[in-house]
Amino acid sequence: MPEHRISRTRRRAAAAGLAAAALAAGATTAAGPAAAQPRAAAPAAADCGAAHRIEQKLTSGTTWRMCWRYDSMAGLVLERITYQPKGEPKPVKVLNSARLAQIHVPYDDGSHEYDDLTGENFAQGLMDLAPGECPGGTIKTVKVPDGDPAHPNVKGLCTTTRSRGHAYRMQDVLSTNKLYQAQGKDFLVYTVNQVGWYEYITEWRFQDDGTLGMNVGATGSLSWDDYNARDGRGWPLGKGAKDYATSHSHNVFWRLDFGLDGSSASKIEQYDSAVSPPAGRQEGPTTRTTRTEVTRELAGDHKNYRWWRVVSATGRNKDGHARSYEIVPGPSTEYAGRSFTRHDLYVTQYDKCELFASNNPRCGQGHPTSVDKWADGRTALTHPVVWMNIGFHHIARDEDQQPMPVHWQGFAIAPRDVTAMNPLTPRDLAWQNGHWKPRS
Repeated sequence: MPEHRISRTRRRAAAAGLAAAALAAGATTAAGPAAAQPRAAAPAAADCGAAHRIEQKLTSGTTWRMCWRYDSMAGLVLERITYQPKGEPKPVKVLNSARLAQIHVPYDDGSHEYDDLTGENFAQGLMDLAPGECPGGTIKTVKVPDGDPAHPNVKGLCTTTRSRGHAYRMQDVLSTNKLYQAQGKDFLVYTVNQVGWYEYITEWRFQDDGTLGMNVGATGSLSWDDYNARDGRGWPLGKGAKDYATSHSHNVFWRLDFGLDGSSASKIEQYDSAVSPPAGRQEGPTTRTTRTEVTRELAGDHKNYRWWRVVSATGRNKDGHARSYEIVPGPSTEYAGRSFTRHDLYVTQYDKCELFASNNPRCGQGHPTSVDKWADGRTALTHPVVWMNIGFHHIARDEDQQPMPVHWQGFAIAPRDVTAMNPLTPRDLAWQNGHWKPRS
């Protein structure tokens, strides 16, 4: 995308004016729901107050519960996230907190580089949502810390449900020939934040099968101010080859503090598989999978046949297997220009001041300011925090104007042995757990 700041000078002047007005009005970053200072532990879902409690039971019987607050830099923060599928007697704690940790935007020509969360007033750019943007849902009012004193309350948080298509389909050809199929349902929580020309949709998608998707969609407008045919790097837009949009990257980071089954002492495991050459005409290739426990801070890279899971220290499903969540990266383009963007996943030991992957302002002087410096492999993990980096290199096209279609980047965490069977299993098939024979 081209230069997406309306005017750096104008934005800074506006930000300074807002800050001065906020001080004059006696505003603080802890106003309303947004506690600007990090907290060692999030409030229990029952204690966060009705205005900041979110609970949704989906038609399949799955219930998601959580608390929300609004941070002065990260924007929407979700805490105390629990998942309760049908058949589970009580909620399963999944995450202590989930939040955006940075949107790093460097330009191909080297002229600009931004940290949108900690350097560009991301949180203060929360947008009012029209009813049509939250179909069938509820729009909650957010008090924005350090926001516009004339408009401190923004109708900017949507909670709604949405169909996602087939959850499963199975024809019982071994017995009754009955068709079993279900259409999946998702619970969505999202906000829209404007940074200059761009608008970011921060979406948290809670599926009825226990999967949690984290996505950021970039939309808004290309900056016509910034077309420059002389840099030799852009893409021509409009008639002929006069106006060129500047290409750039969006490196989005998320920070997940797991609390599986109520314990922060989760284990991290890495799985790698190797495929052998075929042994001969009669024997095909073989695949061997190995497990490595991650015991120290890690900077990891997603590779073919590699995946990670976060394992509960205390909880087991009804089959006696340890509950866990698998990390499922989405498509990503690694940006090699900065050390903190050169890895897909970081695992660090919990530190309450380490909240942003780059340009982190919440720690004391002398403390490293980016996640790659924290994940140095020297510290043992007793309370691991997972950071995901998903990159997108945007070379603009004619279709990006006007307005620009949303382009998404994100990842998911999927339940692995959280329940003994598919949480959406129909009652007729509940007996088919493990080795079974068709009923006559």
